[in-house]
Amino acid sequence: MNQVAILGVGQTPVREHWDISIRDLAVHAGRAAMQDAAVTHVDAIYVGNMTSGLIGQQRQLGALVADYLGQWGVEAVKMEAACGSAASAMRQGLLAIASGEMEAVLVIGVEKLTESPGKQTTAALATAADADYELVQGVSFVGLNALVMRRYMHEYGYERHDFAPFALNAHANGATNPNALFRQAINQKMYDEGRIVADPISLFDASPIGDGAAALLLVPALKAPHAIRVVGSAASTDTLAIHDREDPLWLKAAEQSANSAYRQAGIGPQDIDLFELHDAFSIMAVLSLEACGFAERGEGVRLGQNGDILPGGRIPICTMGGLKARGHPVGATGLYQLLEATLQLRGAAGEAQIDGARVAMTQNIGGSGATIVTHILERPSP
Repeated sequence: MNQVAILGVGQTPVREHWDISIRDLAVHAGRAAMQDAAVTHVDAIYVGNMTSGLIGQQRQLGALVADYLGQWGVEAVKMEAACGSAASAMRQGLLAIASGEMEAVLVIGVEKLTESPGKQTTAALATAADADYELVQGVSFVGLNALVMRRYMHEYGYERHDFAPFALNAHANGATNPNALFRQAINQKMYDEGRIVADPISLFDASPIGDGAAALLLVPALKAPHAIRVVGSAASTDTLAIHDREDPLWLKAAEQSANSAYRQAGIGPQDIDLFELHDAFSIMAVLSLEACGFAERGEGVRLGQNGDILPGGRIPICTMGGLKARGHPVGATGLYQLLEATLQLRGAAGEAQIDGARVAMTQNIGGSGATIVTHILERPSP
C-alpha cells in the first residue's frame, strides 16, 4: 500500500454564512486546497456532509461540487456518517491513493446549518441517534450527552465546575484562530454562570453549530516527500443507541480506532504531540482522552485540572479552538481537525503553534460514539 501525503489544504472561516451557498462553501475550500498543492486536476472528490438533503434539499453533493470546481468526469460522491462524515470521506480518499488506483484526491467536508430554524436543525442532527429507541422518546444530542455526563459525575465523584478547564482551553486557543467562530477567551466565573442547556451541560460545555468547509488534497507520499504524511488511519463503530452499550462511559470505537492507528504508525499515546479531539461536549473530550490511552478510566477530567491539555502541556488538545470555539459545522468538522493538525505540523499555525510538533492525532466522532475515525499525521524528517 502506498503511503499518503497531504499536499494541499483549504478552508473557509466557520461563520453564519447567510450569503454563501453550500456549493460555494465547498468550492471555496476545495479550490484553495488545489491551489495550495499547485494541482489543477484530481482523480476523485469525496465530500463529507450530514444534512444537505435534510435541511438544504440538496443531494448529489459530490457531483455538484465536482461540476462547480470544473472537475467534470471525475468520480465524486458524498459520504455520510453523522458528525463523523468528513473523516469518513478522508478514509475513502486515503484508501483510493494507498491502493494505487488514484494519484490525486480532493477530500472536502462541508455543512450549512444556520439558515434553517433551530428546531429543524436540531431535528436533522438528532437523526444520527437511534430513530426507533432514542428519537421516539424526544431525546436530543445535548440530552443524551447530559445523561452520560451526569452518570460520569456520579461514578467518579466530580462536579460540573471540574469540567471547566476544557472549555477555558478551547476558547483561549480559539482566540488565536482567525477562522474560529468564537475568538474570545472565557474565565472560570463565565463558565460557572453559563446558562444550563440540559443539566449538567451548560452553553460552555456544548459546541456551537456553524457553516463552513475544509479540504485536503491527497497524493502518494513518494510524489511529495516533504509534505505531511498520514501514518495511521482507522475507523470503528459501536452501537448507535447508548443504552445498548456494555458500558455507556467507555467509547469502545475510540479505543479500537486509536489502537489500530497507533499500530499502523508504530507509536503509542506517549508519542503524540497534539490531539485534535471531538469536543462536541466536555464529556466527550474526557471520554476520548481515556479511551485513547491518555488517562486511566475516570481520570480524564484531571488532565484538564492539571494543565496537561494546555498548549504547553503533556497532551495539547483543540489547539485552534476545537469544536467549542472554532465551531462545529457537523459534516465538515473532521476535515477542519485534519487541516489544523496539518498546519501545526507544517509550523504554519500562527499564534496557535505548538512548538516542536512532529506527530498529531485527530479523532472525529459520529453520533454519540457510534462511528469514530482516528488519524495520525507525521512531519517527515528533514
